[in-house]
Amino acid sequence: MLDIVKLNEEVFKVVNSHVTKYWQTEQLKAFATADDFRVSPFYSDGKTYGTPTWIWSVVVDGRLYVRAWNGLNSRWHRSAVKQRAGRMYLAGANYDIGFVAVDSGRLNTEIDRAYQRKYATSPYLTAMIQAGPKASTLEIVPR
Repeated sequence: MLDIVKLNEEVFKVVNSHVTKYWQTEQLKAFATADDFRVSPFYSDGKTYGTPTWIWSVVVDGRLYVRAWNGLNSRWHRSAVKQRAGRMYLAGANYDIGFVAVDSGRLNTEIDRAYQRKYATSPYLTAMIQAGPKASTLEIVPR
């Protein structure tokens, strides 16, 4: 059973009694065009935000995704995977977030296409759709 619940301007999806918060349509529209994503996963204490790192982001099928330039070896990515939470700055605002690994080949192909559309003129685009960065793809979810 799926229900959509709106509470204090926040939107939640309820599936079989499991509640998941997700991005609002207006936020996703702003995220899709913004180029100011800064990610700050928590440090090992689980409370202190790490130094903000400027990265690329894309929206695919109503979800927000990022990749690490240095792939799985990226410091911010390692912290994100270990801590599974932190903060982002995007479209002019800060948000508390969670990180979810992406391991779907089909989804990663769609994310590649989104990178190609959004960052078509960047000399760094080719590197971001290679195996290393692709392996580091994370979904950014609100918390």
